[in-house]
Amino acid sequence: MRIVLVGPGRAGGSMARRLLDTGHTVVGVLARRAEAAREAADLFEADVLTWDGSMPAADLLLIAVRDDAIGEVAGRLAPLASAAGGAVHLSGLTPVAALQPLAATMPTGSFHPLQTLPDGEAGAARLAGAWVGITSEDAVFADRLFALAHGAGMHPFELDDECRAVYHAAAAAAANYTLTTLAMAERLFAAAGVPFAAAEPLVRAVIDNGFSMGPAAALTGPIARGDVGTVRAQLVAVAEASPELAEDFRTLGRATARLAGTGESMEEALR
Repeated sequence: MRIVLVGPGRAGGSMARRLLDTGHTVVGVLARRAEAAREAADLFEADVLTWDGSMPAADLLLIAVRDDAIGEVAGRLAPLASAAGGAVHLSGLTPVAALQPLAATMPTGSFHPLQTLPDGEAGAARLAGAWVGITSEDAVFADRLFALAHGAGMHPFELDDECRAVYHAAAAAAANYTLTTLAMAERLFAAAGVPFAAAEPLVRAVIDNGFSMGPAAALTGPIARGDVGTVRAQLVAVAEASPELAEDFRTLGRATARLAGTGESMEEALR
């Protein structure tokens, strides 16, 4: 595909690099800041585009701007890109309807990589093997997007536009809440005089078990066993070592007990 990149930030830059590495061509770059557009254009050997100029022939507009700017950008692109073959945004939350100004002249959709993209180079590498949510009401265009994902070494799945918010919440829970619990563990290990690195083999094994067995089946520890005495001892220790973490630790314990099916037996200890 011949691709016009709109927004060469972390997500857009990562995706463009991945597509470039798998046989596609970036023919133009458009950005809010001219300097950012020039830097990306040099990297991708593409043309620098302007908001009031012509746009080269392209198979795909790749819109990688902030969620709250997608609709505005689509409106500004509409008179410039009528000959494009289609347009997608990279948001996991914003409905495809945000691209409505473009829908009169081309099929539209979304192409959301379910991966963290810290910068263009590292992000491009992480996209290999990542899953990508695809949404489009145009069946032919959706097939093209699936093919694009497969060709880039990604795993596409259909994402219902009406389910985007709960999908995005799931992604946030999988990524951010995992880090929240690790941050809690890091502070408690420090209180015990134990290096946080000691937990890495355990955490990696637990994550592997979670994906191979399912989270509920992989659950271990005193809450899963119904060991009330141990849980009480943990709560006392956390309250003494890091009192600011006590309520969060207790809340996570309640959620774990519900997952384990031991909520009733643990209710008094976790109250």
